[in-house]
Amino acid sequence: MLAGESQVSSSLEDYLEAIYHTVEAKGAARAKDLVLRLGVHNSSVTQALRSLSEKKLVNYAPYDVITLTDSGERIALDVIKRHQTLSEFLEKVLGLPAPEADEGACRMEHAINAPILDRLVKFVEYFENCPVNDVMWDEDEGFFCGKSDKEKDGHSCGRDVCGHSLNIPLPVELTGQGDGNDTKAEE
Repeated sequence: MLAGESQVSSSLEDYLEAIYHTVEAKGAARAKDLVLRLGVHNSSVTQALRSLSEKKLVNYAPYDVITLTDSGERIALDVIKRHQTLSEFLEKVLGLPAPEADEGACRMEHAINAPILDRLVKFVEYFENCPVNDVMWDEDEGFFCGKSDKEKDGHSCGRDVCGHSLNIPLPVELTGQGDGNDTKAEE
């Protein structure tokens, strides 16, 4: 959420994003476009548009085109930036298929805050542009060093054994595997 903007629910953010994309694609947005794009009922769209209009985020009148106000457009662009950043991170860094990355980004875009988003943006930029980045995702192996020494210019991905991820044991709390003794040792 941008500083100074009124609180907008995740659902309403989705409507602002959908309006923005529809206007970009078709030149104008109507309620029926949102019904199709979001897969919701007419009554849901009407209720959301009234709420967004009350918050002064859209210009809405029944049976007319829907436009974003300046505030509505700022929020829509912020949501789009979060979505694109998360989607790129999930696809390019974590190696998820594009449809899965897009779906995950849709779910996470409403919860991520600005400092985390900024770090993700910088990490994705680094990941894509670093000339010595040789870490790639392989579905069977996980991360591995995927470039030859010649391509890497003598640099290494920093793994102890190129092609194998380091085996770091998880704490017992995360694995659910304990010794069966629930009492703590006295200190």
